[in-house]
Formats: sequence, structure tokens, C-alpha cells
Amino acid sequence: MKTEKKKLRAGNAGAYRKLEDVVGCKWSVSVLLSVGEGINRPGALERHIEGISTKVLSERLRKLTSYGLLEKHSFPEVPPRTEYSLTDSGRKLIRIIQQIHALDTEIGRPQTR
Repeated sequence: MKTEKKKLRAGNAGAYRKLEDVVGCKWSVSVLLSVGEGINRPGALERHIEGISTKVLSERLRKLTSYGLLEKHSFPEVPPRTEYSLTDSGRKLIRIIQQIHALDTEIGRPQTR
């Protein structure tokens, strides 16, 4: 049994690492959900996500963009403006996160029989 698990993980190490990095990080989930709500500028995200620092937000935006979950749009204005949007993969992941949240809520409810 352990051998099968190791083979599975080794074959998909990149996918597992990305999943752990995104879903396992409270900041990544918060950033994705916020962008999904339409908050798309770094300053607005920093104000919206309680407790996140500029450094952590920048790192998460960079990671989520490199994973193909966010798209970065830079506008050649003075001052420069940057906005982020969800990719199709990002929207799919948000739906999965929402399903996990719904399941958690359902599990947490007292069962009546």
C-alpha cells in the first residue's frame, strides 16, 4: 500500500506541490477568493485581506500567476496600474474551494434523525 502511494505522489509531485502550496496556504485561498469577488488591484487586496503584508501578498500573487490561476494585467499609465483576474483554472479551483466549504458547513451541522 505504501508503495502505491509513493508512486502516485512521485508521478504527480508537481501537481501535489502546487495543490499543497495553494490550498494549504491561508493567504493563497484568501487572495483567490478576493479576486473572485472582483477585488483585483494589489492595494485593494491588501486592504481587503486582514493581516496580509505587502511582501506576502506580492509573493502569493506571483505564485498564483506562475501556477496559471491568476492573470496579471499591467497598464502603461502614470502611475502604473496592475490588476489581476482569475483564469479558467482559477475559477475551477474556487468552485472546488466553495464545495469544500459547503461540505465543512454540512459536516459541522448537528445531524437530526
